[in-house]
Amino acid sequence: MTPSSENPDRAPICVAALYQFTRFADFAALRPPLLALCEEEGIKGTLLLAAEGINGTIAGSHEGIARVLAHVRALPGCADVDVKLSGADEMPFHRMKVRLKREIVTMGQPDIDPLSIVGTYVEPQDWNALIADPDTIVIDTRNDYEVAVGTFAGAIDPRTATFRDFPEWFRAERDKLLAARADSGKPPKVAMFCTGGIRCEKSTAFLKQEGVEDVFHLKGGILKYLETVPEAESLWQGECFVFDQRVTIGHGLVQGSHALCHACRRPVNAQDQSSPLYEEGVSCPACHHERSDEQRASYRERHRQEVLAAERGELHVGAVRKAGSETEPDAG
Repeated sequence: MTPSSENPDRAPICVAALYQFTRFADFAALRPPLLALCEEEGIKGTLLLAAEGINGTIAGSHEGIARVLAHVRALPGCADVDVKLSGADEMPFHRMKVRLKREIVTMGQPDIDPLSIVGTYVEPQDWNALIADPDTIVIDTRNDYEVAVGTFAGAIDPRTATFRDFPEWFRAERDKLLAARADSGKPPKVAMFCTGGIRCEKSTAFLKQEGVEDVFHLKGGILKYLETVPEAESLWQGECFVFDQRVTIGHGLVQGSHALCHACRRPVNAQDQSSPLYEEGVSCPACHHERSDEQRASYRERHRQEVLAAERGELHVGAVRKAGSETEPDAG
């Protein structure tokens, strides 16, 4: 896929990452008309609906995305839905899914309610000053494979495999994290960030519920920061993993340099691609030891069939299967 335009308005494909915490009385009833509109407009991607709100990333024509966003804004409590737009030169999704879930971002803490308690939002242009303060603890709330691609200078990596692991990690590390700042005589400040903001809605609510008072999070997440803050002033290092076929993006929301291992769904950089353990569509250095020879043989045949289908201008069933196994969006 070729890089997206630096100006999303000029890119042929509009990509919209969105989320909104709200209370849907009957979220299942919202699915049929939303899916029908997306299919009518040729929109692809994934939207999650739950009693606590909506989350997802979708892509399509600028006009089609505008119509879907108008529909979403008309849903209860969604007039001010958080939306981040970027561009792509090719469609980054294979199909459209609207899924019903227990949570729009899974933390596994049923008592957490971002509508009742949440951390202090920090605008992207004010973020640098906050995280440069020596009395601020900066935590990356994303999963380990995302952090490996890029993060803010000095941020703590919890090394979590899923967002469900975050509460246990914090409770185990809490005393050590907060005590490290106790000598200053000032209450510690905790600043957290994620891809687009949604995970931090829950992680900051969780810390507040755990009794941490000064909790902050980056409004709009990394996506808004990379869009807003000039690269020359940025404290971001590396690229940002996104949950679609673009894999990663950089400053200005232009497409990054990583590929995707279709065996394990992890991002693969140029060095990984030169490894003898990397085989396109089959394995990468991170997952080679996790798969058997029989599994790799199956992936190899699937990849061969996909290449043949692409040469005929067709979409192989394996590509649809891979689309169905894509990681749930952290759109916001």
